[in-house]
Amino acid sequence: MAKVLSAIQPSGDIHLGNYLGAVKQWVSSQEKNDTYFFIVDLHALTLDISPDKLRTSTLKTAMSLLAAGIDPEKCTFFIQSHVPEHTGLTWLLECTASYGELLRMTQFKDKGKGQDFVRAGLLTYPVLMASDILLYDIDFVPVGDDQRQHLELARNLAMRFNNRYGETFVIPEAKIPELGARIMDLQTPTAKMSKSTATPLGTIGIFDAPEEIEKKIKRAVTDSNTSIMYDRVEYPGASNLLEILGAILGKDPDRLAGEFSGYGQLKKTVAEAVVEELKPIQIRYKEMLQNRDYVVSMLQVGSKKARVTAAQTLKRAQRAIGLFDVSADFTDPQTSVLPTEDKPR
Repeated sequence: MAKVLSAIQPSGDIHLGNYLGAVKQWVSSQEKNDTYFFIVDLHALTLDISPDKLRTSTLKTAMSLLAAGIDPEKCTFFIQSHVPEHTGLTWLLECTASYGELLRMTQFKDKGKGQDFVRAGLLTYPVLMASDILLYDIDFVPVGDDQRQHLELARNLAMRFNNRYGETFVIPEAKIPELGARIMDLQTPTAKMSKSTATPLGTIGIFDAPEEIEKKIKRAVTDSNTSIMYDRVEYPGASNLLEILGAILGKDPDRLAGEFSGYGQLKKTVAEAVVEELKPIQIRYKEMLQNRDYVVSMLQVGSKKARVTAAQTLKRAQRAIGLFDVSADFTDPQTSVLPTEDKPR
């Protein structure tokens, strides 16, 4: 089976864009791949987030993912900070990356622009992301368009490290989801649905009540042309609704367009589909709230499982880069680090 890895930041409630663009694919992927899914709480430290909110959001995100169908029996499910090898490998890769290539990261320039105080972690967190991936010998990483640059950095760092110090890391490949890769804001269909959106009516949370979901979709911005077409440039409003429906039903949005004669019919169908899709998730989440011990135990099991692989990779990288290893067998010429003249005869 191919090794596949994905992660999510606990910086807010999971919304429909997160779910259809990522989590729904995770649930499907765990059935046929060796999957690693985790919550990147260390990445959240680049944000202005209080300790209490970080703790609460991390647990809520874990419960949300389990409610959405992530099965710890079928995947490795854990919290990033519970596996210290992530930060251990990051330093080795920071000493492999260049200052210039980190400055060129688009998200650093966008998020740091106009800020009086820019955390150093905002500059270096793509290296932590590279560590997240490279620790587990991953084959494929599902990414949206906005994350491709970060995956490319991970690939470059892995190849550079391998060239300098010997074959150490597997070079990961990007995997772009066919459907639901980029769910847009319902009020601004040219902008991606976001946790930090300035238009609350444009974002559907996976725990929104059915009547709230119906209201938001009913008020979704439409195009000046009344025709229903799937064209992201000319018909962004219709295209977003069609992509939401297509991601839920597993159908081609372009073909779905031909089934609707007007926006009223399309919005009604999309609202019904979203409500039905989220209903079982909301039910399971309420069950999770009553059984938090189960959630915590699953995270503990997952972190122990992740550390088995992560520790092996970190040790391999440490040896390759030349860090002194007290566990090395000085009597073995293949692993001994003693100078030749000092090695036992």
